[in-house]
Amino acid sequence: MTSGTALLRAERQAVVAACHDLAGAGLLIGTAGNVSVRVGDHVAVTATGVVLGKATAEQITVVDLAGTVVAGDLAPTSELELHLGIYRRSGAGAVVHTHSPQATAISLVLDELPCVHYQQLLLGGAVRVAPFAVFGSDELAEHVWTALEGKSAALMANHGAVVHGPTLTAAVDNALLLEWACELYRNAASMGTPRVLDTAQQTAVIEAALRRGYGSTRRIEEDL
Repeated sequence: MTSGTALLRAERQAVVAACHDLAGAGLLIGTAGNVSVRVGDHVAVTATGVVLGKATAEQITVVDLAGTVVAGDLAPTSELELHLGIYRRSGAGAVVHTHSPQATAISLVLDELPCVHYQQLLLGGAVRVAPFAVFGSDELAEHVWTALEGKSAALMANHGAVVHGPTLTAAVDNALLLEWACELYRNAASMGTPRVLDTAQQTAVIEAALRRGYGSTRRIEEDL
């Protein structure tokens, strides 16, 4: 092991920037949560006990896919196995775990966040809630991996949320989107029973998005 300031230097700084952005948006509070990004067989991940809104590059540890520290002076997050398992089981390039207020509130009540808005399709539609288990445990990691199957987001009962994406930017965007969806559902549920998009409606949205190139910029003449 080495302090390895050169190893994944840019990625460690990117994790720091992501932590600051997520803390600024209210999704990371104090030391609660963790962020990682994968590059090949290495993962840059927040160290345990770090105040994430004030994290520095020296507080990002680099491990291999077996969890062995290869660079950095601090022990990695206690949820390391959760991150590594997601990387082993998917093509994820980054993982974000938060104790964000809206997502955590939903995790206290629901077994699944239904698909009430088409933006949730970017997360895979309805979001499952993984059963409760002690933080940092293999049991919790297994529950979350199961909840994530076919999805890029999951809630963790009485705990928080976890998302992944092909890039760190995408993972951060997914964390923000999940928090928005949870807040949307809570607001709607306070007025009545939210309408849920059925399978046919979700399919229609996906087909329309593909046909129209929804979510990507294009020049005006491309529509002519």
